[in-house]
Amino acid sequence: MDLGLKDRVYVVTGATRGLGNAAARELVADGAKVVVTGRDEKRVADAAAELGPNAVGVAVANAEPDAAARLIAAARDAFGGFDGILVSVGGPPAGFVADNTDEQWQTAFDSVFLGAVRLARAAAAELDEGGVIGFVLSGSVHEPIPGLTISNGLRPGLAGFAKSLADELGPRGIRVVGLLPARIDTDRVRELDGLSADPEATRAANAARIPLRRYGYPEEFGRAAAFLLSPAASYLTGIMLPVDGGMRHGF
Repeated sequence: MDLGLKDRVYVVTGATRGLGNAAARELVADGAKVVVTGRDEKRVADAAAELGPNAVGVAVANAEPDAAARLIAAARDAFGGFDGILVSVGGPPAGFVADNTDEQWQTAFDSVFLGAVRLARAAAAELDEGGVIGFVLSGSVHEPIPGLTISNGLRPGLAGFAKSLADELGPRGIRVVGLLPARIDTDRVRELDGLSADPEATRAANAARIPLRRYGYPEEFGRAAAFLLSPAASYLTGIMLPVDGGMRHGF
């Protein structure tokens, strides 16, 4: 299936590893051009180099107030256009209500929530008809995940913002979509599994709860993201797609 991605230009934040990187890889593999971001300059440069000539890197954090302007300018300067953005950010610290400090909440809010709002708002002002704004969220949008209190507090709010944005931008022909990953085999998920007393047992127990009986592969997530961002999904907006092997039991 031709997704219609050839020569389209996307910004993918948090793309030096994990789900953002997987999405960037699939976009490039299908002919798109990408601007990838991350906080560490060397990691950003290495990620862009691995993706090849259709990728450039910009070292910037989502929380930086000028991040959106810099990234959209980089897309236009490097590739002559801007067709969409996928907002991905590393997960906030694990912990329960009593564990997380005000500082951790504020840092996570600036990065996970406010940074994403700024990026989406700037993208909306620059995109033409056919543009798309995507968010990498979490299964916690529908059901809280034990031990991830900050994420449980912020992700559902961002999903609500995304839905509001979809309603506002729809008349302009701009789509807004979200992805809700669960147990995808990334460094972040391995780190979370490793917080338990018996990581192998935890992993086995988690896999047993998934109808497909395994963790997802990053490339599977990446392909889902590439499809939602592509013209092939031109009549999909305001949706939140679970990428979770069937863990969500509601409709």
